[in-house]
Amino acid sequence: MKKIVSFVVYSLLLLNGSVQGADVEYKEIDDKYLESNIVSLDEKKGLSIQTKAGDFLFKPYILVQTAGNFNYYDDEGLNLADQDNIANSGFSIPNALLGFSGRAFKIITFNFALNAAKSGSNLLQQAWFDINPHDAFRIRAGKFKVPYLQAYQVTLGETMFPNLPLSLTSTANVDMSLNATNPTVGTGIDLGLQFHGVVKDKFQYQAAVFNGNGGSLSANKTMSDDHKWLPSLLYAARLAYMPLGMMPSHQGSPSDLENNKLLFAVSANYNVEAEDESSNDFRCGFEASWLYHRFFLSGEFYYMRMNWTERMQLANDFHLIGGYAQAGYFFTPKLQGAFRYDFFNRNGLDKEGYLNSPAACLNYHFVKCNLKLQVMYQYLGKYGHETQLDRDNDDTNLAIHTAIALLQYTF
Repeated sequence: MKKIVSFVVYSLLLLNGSVQGADVEYKEIDDKYLESNIVSLDEKKGLSIQTKAGDFLFKPYILVQTAGNFNYYDDEGLNLADQDNIANSGFSIPNALLGFSGRAFKIITFNFALNAAKSGSNLLQQAWFDINPHDAFRIRAGKFKVPYLQAYQVTLGETMFPNLPLSLTSTANVDMSLNATNPTVGTGIDLGLQFHGVVKDKFQYQAAVFNGNGGSLSANKTMSDDHKWLPSLLYAARLAYMPLGMMPSHQGSPSDLENNKLLFAVSANYNVEAEDESSNDFRCGFEASWLYHRFFLSGEFYYMRMNWTERMQLANDFHLIGGYAQAGYFFTPKLQGAFRYDFFNRNGLDKEGYLNSPAACLNYHFVKCNLKLQVMYQYLGKYGHETQLDRDNDDTNLAIHTAIALLQYTF
């Protein structure tokens, strides 16, 4: 960590020395390629440095979140020696991000962010650069978001809810003694290479290949045992249609209350495993979003198949589905209310029963100082299980009642 921080400080000092010797001006960023996936940079006022020639631009940003958490668990799965239903509660810092984005030589854009609230390989939240020869053809390399599902494509600081749907973040509940990994439907951030672009301001495509190990910075992959010709990597693609132009990356913003945008998208990925008691995981999903003035509506449906590797010696694959629908509305230019319904058959299609998780949230934007307060309550229900044991086991490690108050500052 010290080496990374030292590198960032050293880079800033070099930049400062270079800029002092150049003819610079401070102005609002208006480059459409410039993005951070953390805070909005398009038409956002703040500190930026750019040469008059326009061949270099530098924009620092930060995002800090502090949360108060309350989680109540049912009796199943609790330690018999310590029957405490309230756990994982108190104060936390979900994210503390420091980063910078910019442009070099009028064709390359870049983004780099550290997350001081994480450790290990997750300390480097993302680090990538884009080569932008044309709107319809761009190349991205580094650590960035896997192109799968709209919930992950939204800018981190501009979501309607302080946490993602449980159906995306909860692990599969596989009922067997020999199972080395329980994957989630969501894929998050990973290390890889992507070809992407926008055609006629309506069609967006992304095709990428990643390590498939959750953003680890090591190159430690092999060839697949089951598919002899295929490296054990994550292959992903997403295609979106936006009939009214590019959909913004937020889920409702006080600075964008007169817009009208519509999005439909399909996405899929295949995570190939090797030499492991695990599975080759195929995921696919459909998404739809509509931003209309003060309203934001979106929904997603997804499917995952865990195809066991030959080492597992199992005949039947594990299939599961999930999805959510959510709506948000700005009652005032600063106050947004939101509701979400989320469902997930965590125990697979071969068993009866599923989890459902309604949630409600209020978001207040302190517009003049970039503060946002989010207050959310979420309930976890269980429906349709064949036996009481199946019902009790399906929500293992998941809270029945969740309350979060999150205060966020961005710059």
